[in-house]
Amino acid sequence: MKLKNIKYSLVVCGALFTALSCSEDFLTVEPKGTSLESNYYQNESQAYAGLVAVYDIIGKQSKGFENMICMMNAGSDDFNAAGGGATDGAGIHAFADYSLSQSTIPGSFWGDFYQGIFRANVLLEKLPAVPMDEAKKVRFTAETKALRAYYYFELLRTFRNIPLILQPIKTSETFNVVQSTPEAVYAQVEKDLQEAIPGLPVIITNMTDEAGRLSQGAAKALLGKVYLYEGKNALSAAQFADVNGTPGGTSMYGYKLVANFADLWKVSNKFNSEAIIEIVHTDKSNANWDFWGNGKDEGNSVCIMVGPRGYNRTNGSTAPDYVSGWSFNTVRQSLYDVLKGDPRFDATILDMKALKAAGQAKWAPNYDDTGYFLKKFMPLNSDTSTGSGATALNYKQDVYAIRLADTYLMEAEALGGTGSRAQALFDAVRARVGLGSIPVSLDAIALERRKELAGEGHRWFDLVRTGKAAAALASKGFQAGKNEIWPIPFKELENTKIVQNPNYNN
Repeated sequence: MKLKNIKYSLVVCGALFTALSCSEDFLTVEPKGTSLESNYYQNESQAYAGLVAVYDIIGKQSKGFENMICMMNAGSDDFNAAGGGATDGAGIHAFADYSLSQSTIPGSFWGDFYQGIFRANVLLEKLPAVPMDEAKKVRFTAETKALRAYYYFELLRTFRNIPLILQPIKTSETFNVVQSTPEAVYAQVEKDLQEAIPGLPVIITNMTDEAGRLSQGAAKALLGKVYLYEGKNALSAAQFADVNGTPGGTSMYGYKLVANFADLWKVSNKFNSEAIIEIVHTDKSNANWDFWGNGKDEGNSVCIMVGPRGYNRTNGSTAPDYVSGWSFNTVRQSLYDVLKGDPRFDATILDMKALKAAGQAKWAPNYDDTGYFLKKFMPLNSDTSTGSGATALNYKQDVYAIRLADTYLMEAEALGGTGSRAQALFDAVRARVGLGSIPVSLDAIALERRKELAGEGHRWFDLVRTGKAAAALASKGFQAGKNEIWPIPFKELENTKIVQNPNYNN
């Protein structure tokens, strides 16, 4: 959703959802403010404000210290948690070394997505009675269902055993909620997306006012991904075939691979032809330390987190003028070795050791420092906000939750890694960076995903869903039968009927 047009809406709905929404511990805080809720949604403007509030949770991918990208990178075999020390973010370090417990798992990874679900449930209940244009009502409903599906899918991928809540719950019911089977939640995710698709615009054409809102292509891509995680490969491939179109060409939804891979990471290159679901950021939200990460900030926090600490160019240096960051997600040697010699290396990894050896720049090595940093999200000083608020918290680079190269490779995987179409999809991703054709296979696709999507938060999920996590992550402490999912935060268990995930009771 275009940020310059939703800032006022966020302010308008802020009071409503401060009163209504569940906190990070959604099962342990009694809902308040129901009288305000009953008096809201009186017109289209208020319904739009409610929709904006539902959209806002999608920023969990890259907003705040507890963002999905840095967290998921830390748990993978490609990155360390790193940062300023072993206690610099207990949750991210506990995930990196697989000591994560019900006490150290950051509650926001559960609570924020349930907050989005709660907001969606309220809006879906209220929309039918709102006096507004019917076509817009259909679209608002479709967007809300698709977002609810997105949030449930994230919870399924991380916690798996979760409650399925489809309407606002009364205070008296709060502590009696129980978990549903993963199969039941997946079925609801499918249903929400299937019902949403017809009500969404085929393509977002009004990029001035509506860039960032969901389209049919975005919902179909998400549905294809959901099917893939469920092992419903034929259904998955069918959805992706529509999204992807002819490999290397422009699909019916207007998607096309960006010609230059490095251009994907240009801050100015928002809403390009490869973006399917794009997380929108701005440097105009005036984010500050007193409300960073609580939903009011709209900057990209990954940017400041992944840059090298103490970065400083030497006199006369031609090195990029990067911002000095916090040194999280340092690149492990294994990923460096996989990407070395690949055309995507220079756009993905900053080799600080090489810069220092060349006398171009220095940095202050810190905890789990390898000298290699995730370049995709590293901002230049010229990208720094000139507005109010903390400059470290106000970077405007957008993030791809799903992009076309990702869906090409997922379709090729859903096709079993064999056949002419899988080969064409696989080849198109490689050809974009100047690499020739090699025989397609599931192993080749997995390796290509590792190279193409490095640092974007996909690797850990790919390892878990393909059954490769135990072998790939054994050296980090991963235990099969336990660490494929996260422990449920302790505060969600207190005085509730929620049951802890297997092997996390201690």
